[in-house]
Amino acid sequence: MARTMWDSSVGKKTVMAVSGLIMLLYLVVHMIGNLKIYFGADEFNHYAHWLRTVGEPFMHYEWTLWIIRVVLVVAVVAHATSAYQLSRRDIKARPSKYVHSRPRASYATRTMRWGGIILGLFIVWHILDLTTGTVHSGGFQPGHPYQNVVDTFSTWYGDVIYIVAMLALGLHIRHGFWSAAQTLGVGSRARDRALKTTANVLALLLTAGFIAVPVGVMTGVVS
Repeated sequence: MARTMWDSSVGKKTVMAVSGLIMLLYLVVHMIGNLKIYFGADEFNHYAHWLRTVGEPFMHYEWTLWIIRVVLVVAVVAHATSAYQLSRRDIKARPSKYVHSRPRASYATRTMRWGGIILGLFIVWHILDLTTGTVHSGGFQPGHPYQNVVDTFSTWYGDVIYIVAMLALGLHIRHGFWSAAQTLGVGSRARDRALKTTANVLALLLTAGFIAVPVGVMTGVVS
């Protein structure tokens, strides 16, 4: 049953929708947490430490965080795999290009594929920068996330990489949220306008919220 559903286009779209909503929920929480940087180093570092102790004493140190990480990895892999397979299926269904090109889709729709690639590469860089410290500029300090974030956004390339990725994220959410609603049967002609407005607002808030961190460092508000 599960195999049959996965093999169908509807099944792959459903996997894309559910995994996308899981990641969207994480992004909302992550953005709110990131904005704690405006309350100072102690508040931000305490928040980062709290993430590792959630659920104690029932859960051991970092167990809850690792569960969240595993769920996110599964969601990312499922989302990327279903997107790739649907794209290949669509190409095979239309092997030759149209004689007259008349794009009707929005800019966000036409760039979903490239946006996904940009975000995938960004996730790898982001982990290597602020989780493992492998590509971190300056001296990475484990247990001092506030200073590590300030270090990253004190470099021009750190700002450019992050801001470009967040703009791609906004476009991805703008189309993806509405598309997920249609796939899961929430959308209808009567709700279409409300769903598109919600998608636009979510995309704008998340993009602005995430970009606010490097902007805060660049302007000296966060230092």
